[in-house]
Amino acid sequence: MADFFAQYGVLILALAGCGIVSGVAAGLFGIGGGAIIVPVLIILFEGLGFSDSASHVAIATSLATIILTSARSVMAHHKRGAVDWQIIRTWAPWIMIGAFAGQLVAGQMSAAALKAFFGAMAYLLAAQLFFGRPGWRLADDMPTGPVRAGFGTGVGVLSALMGIGGGTFGVSLMTVYGRAIHQAVATAAGFGIAIGLPSAITAIFVGWGQEGLPPFSLGYVNVAAFALISVFTVTMAPVGARLAHKLDARLLKRLFAILLAVVATKMLYDTIVG
Repeated sequence: MADFFAQYGVLILALAGCGIVSGVAAGLFGIGGGAIIVPVLIILFEGLGFSDSASHVAIATSLATIILTSARSVMAHHKRGAVDWQIIRTWAPWIMIGAFAGQLVAGQMSAAALKAFFGAMAYLLAAQLFFGRPGWRLADDMPTGPVRAGFGTGVGVLSALMGIGGGTFGVSLMTVYGRAIHQAVATAAGFGIAIGLPSAITAIFVGWGQEGLPPFSLGYVNVAAFALISVFTVTMAPVGARLAHKLDARLLKRLFAILLAVVATKMLYDTIVG
């Protein structure tokens, strides 16, 4: 036992810390914590010598943790009456289709390409949230019909490629379609289940039998990281949800944008330097 902790103690503590911070972020920003989990897991797995599979495993494992975190987060928001369940019910099927397709595409991409894509998309979203004006609107209500199908599928694809919950794209989408930031954060937390479940299942099959995977991996999903991070994210998500309802809406958006920009910088730096 002593040898085990000597070998994996730092990893266990790092995963626990990642879970705590990502759990708070899940409830606070509605992002499922993926924006934190993905870069942290990439660093950890690369440090352990699994550079070739680190990005794929980090993204897939992050998506798996989002299932439980999002469920916990959306129920915490539901208790405050902030979740629009009609949006979740009508958008979830399209998001699930997109998530499935996104993980199929991710399985064919290189580690560098996944990092670059993550960084570029995070920068764009951060800029929109930080500099966007509250009055910006595409319409006064969420789209329906073919537009909903297209946007929903797109949210699923992009989220699965980045290893994040639906909040990153869902919050931005709902705010430009007339929804208040607090309702957008609460409702988008529910998108994470529709993204995480099909993505994780697909990642297991796509990564099955691949060489160079970290120990305790089922395909591209690392079970050890999933278990440790999930315990803390599920515990801490309600804390973030309580904070979200106490913060000013404009401040909440800017905090969200800063977080995304920091993560994007890290990913692009690694891609260029590496």
